[in-house]
Amino acid sequence: MKNRNRYPILCMCVLVVFSFSALLPAAVPVVEMETELGVITVELYPDKAPLTAGNFLNYVRENRFKDAVFYRVVTSDNQPLNKIKIAVIQGGLFEDNHKQSLPAITHESTKETGVLHKDGVISMARSQPGTAGSEFFICVGDQPSLDFGGMRNPDGQGFAAFGKVINGMDVVHKIHGQPESGQYLTPHIKIKRISLRKN
Repeated sequence: MKNRNRYPILCMCVLVVFSFSALLPAAVPVVEMETELGVITVELYPDKAPLTAGNFLNYVRENRFKDAVFYRVVTSDNQPLNKIKIAVIQGGLFEDNHKQSLPAITHESTKETGVLHKDGVISMARSQPGTAGSEFFICVGDQPSLDFGGMRNPDGQGFAAFGKVINGMDVVHKIHGQPESGQYLTPHIKIKRISLRKN
């Protein structure tokens, strides 16, 4: 009798385990950027911003960021012509039509995703909506003027945020404080590695 009952009980236990695991949230992708000044660790939100986070992950997984650098900083002192001030560091492949570039993606506004430009949030740089590709920036402090309806960009569509720094904001601030000329870092800060962290 004992042997006959053992397998149904085992099956029920396995079923309970699988049912419980199905209720657990999917693992959040975490990306590490190893720069000349230290490591910045970023969690991505593909559940909230699937197109934008997915695009960034494609660059990471396909090693398209191997030539990436941080090349621009926007501070309170270097934007005299802008009525609306922001604070960010910007990186990516830097060159237009870089050989590692992927096609531009559809714009996902903060109104759609709910991912606002708070301190440490990572977002896509762009000119017109739908032109974001390989260039990204990290917010230094809260930047509501970069959200949908914010007027840093006159079209009011804001930028496409898709994740947040979870470790290494000291490195972000260090980059933000490096020498620059006309907002461009002199010299650029090399990104030695951008890779997906294994859970």
